Amino acid sequence: MSHAEPPEQPSCLVRYSAALRLAVTAAVLFLLWQIADVQEVLTLLSGVDLRWLLAALLTAHLQIILSALRWRLTAGQLEQVLSRGEAIGEYYLSQLINFTVPGGILGDAGRAVRQRHRAGLARAAQAVVIERMAGQIALFAVMFVGFFAVVLLPGGLVLPGWVGDLVLWIAGVVGAVAIVILGLRLVPGMASRVSVGFVQAARRALFARDVWVWQVGLSLLIVACNLASLAFCAAATGTVLPMAAVFTVLPLVLTAMLIPVSVGGWGLREGAAAAIWPVLGARAEAGIAASIVFGIVILVATLPGLWVLLRRMRRDRGAL
Repeated sequence: MSHAEPPEQPSCLVRYSAALRLAVTAAVLFLLWQIADVQEVLTLLSGVDLRWLLAALLTAHLQIILSALRWRLTAGQLEQVLSRGEAIGEYYLSQLINFTVPGGILGDAGRAVRQRHRAGLARAAQAVVIERMAGQIALFAVMFVGFFAVVLLPGGLVLPGWVGDLVLWIAGVVGAVAIVILGLRLVPGMASRVSVGFVQAARRALFARDVWVWQVGLSLLIVACNLASLAFCAAATGTVLPMAAVFTVLPLVLTAMLIPVSVGGWGLREGAAAAIWPVLGARAEAGIAASIVFGIVILVATLPGLWVLLRRMRRDRGAL
């Protein structure tokens, strides 16, 4: 009697997804290489102001640490007790994997798997997803408020119509995702149970009376660090952005990184910056240079995750 072979579909899907991300990243970067003035980009990169670069790196580190504390707070509301040091180490490791491995969320998935012993895999996954969702909600909220403030207040930043259309499209997508998550509660079976459990966990982790102020404060600080890091990278490559631009168009560049079809946001981020920078009166090449520096800064900021990984590998070998 022959034994059935285990299904290979999940591993195949992972490989195909990784290959697709690599292909998209390479294709977009190649396209930008063809249409941009590469020599100007290289000139801007060679003249980077190290003072602004250091400021960008410091805010990138602060963003990771604050995100780890937000995850610790979220997990604690879902019966997963983490120390500050453990949460920060786990977050550095997950970010390192997210930005170096073609999987997009493999670092976050690994973070959930490693914490499953505390309250089960479902709770661990909910804590990770809710924490990341809180960050994206805060980013979109800042972008929407900044955009409407620019539109309503006279004499400020003048944005072309396509930027407004793009912001409205993003708002529509965010609203549609929220409706789908809530609507799944009406679908019988597993979909309903998952949706109900997730919504209940989100209420508990984000909106409980003694938690929501901390969640809002941490999320806004994290968004501010992200935007500041990108603005500092822009200044390091010669583009000093007005404050109105930081809170309106820079979130569009960060939003491009959320599209799960590239490796670490490379390519999509540079393409978005190339499209956005002319809106600010700068050349597309300046946007590409700023985005490249930002990508490098983020990658360098995650390197403590390598130390966490090596330490765990040594510990595991010692336990054998």
